[in-house]
Amino acid sequence: WDETHFGKMGSYYINRTFFFDVHPPLGKMLIGLAGYLSGYDGTFPFQKPGDRYEQHNYIGMRGVRLSRPVSSWLVLLCLSVQMLELSKSLPAALLTAFILIFDTGCITLSQYILLDPILMFFLMGAVLSMVKCNSCADRPFSASWWLWLNLTGVNLAGAMGVKFVGLFVVLLVGLNTIYDLWDLLGNLNVSLVMFGKHLLARVLCLILLPLALYTAMFAVHFTVLNKSGPGDGFFSSAFQSQLIGNNLHNVSVPE
Repeated sequence: WDETHFGKMGSYYINRTFFFDVHPPLGKMLIGLAGYLSGYDGTFPFQKPGDRYEQHNYIGMRGVRLSRPVSSWLVLLCLSVQMLELSKSLPAALLTAFILIFDTGCITLSQYILLDPILMFFLMGAVLSMVKCNSCADRPFSASWWLWLNLTGVNLAGAMGVKFVGLFVVLLVGLNTIYDLWDLLGNLNVSLVMFGKHLLARVLCLILLPLALYTAMFAVHFTVLNKSGPGDGFFSSAFQSQLIGNNLHNVSVPE
């Protein structure tokens, strides 16, 4: 059923038809983009689970261009986190990768048009970036430190932009940041000016950057979906007047 739902959302993006859904737009936009790049024309109705795709080119949306590469990257991310930063143990890292490769749930999720593999990619990316940034604590404000701090913010935006469950990794990174700042505040070798710079860097990269990217996702969402569709009724008359094909299109609506 979920593949039917998200496949239809991808078709809406390809056809630029406005719709309303409970999830943020990033994952569905990526699914639509994968379908578009692989030649899918957005005409399959996705009426009920189990319908045959027949001549419709669904491969890009279902796996080859998106979900399976994402699932493969999950193994690399997990291996990198375990081996390089956390356990420092190659056997532990290989065992973790082995378990993930042969996990039935992960294999199943990677076969269909779903948001979960994309969400897991950004979740693991955020954790990896956070851990790598922590490893650069002895070189604050270096190029690598800024890189991983910014990548943490980018992955946080990606996780929130796919599903609201991504807020849990925001909580994890937030707690890690609070602990890090508290440790710096208690370090007598760190001046208040330097502490202020650390605080400002984290506000910029872990709060303002994710919020800006999250907002930009919706800007793209509303720009692409400019035609009337099944989601019109959830929004105001003024908004509906901007949708091509709506009965109120280009009608002057009072504020």
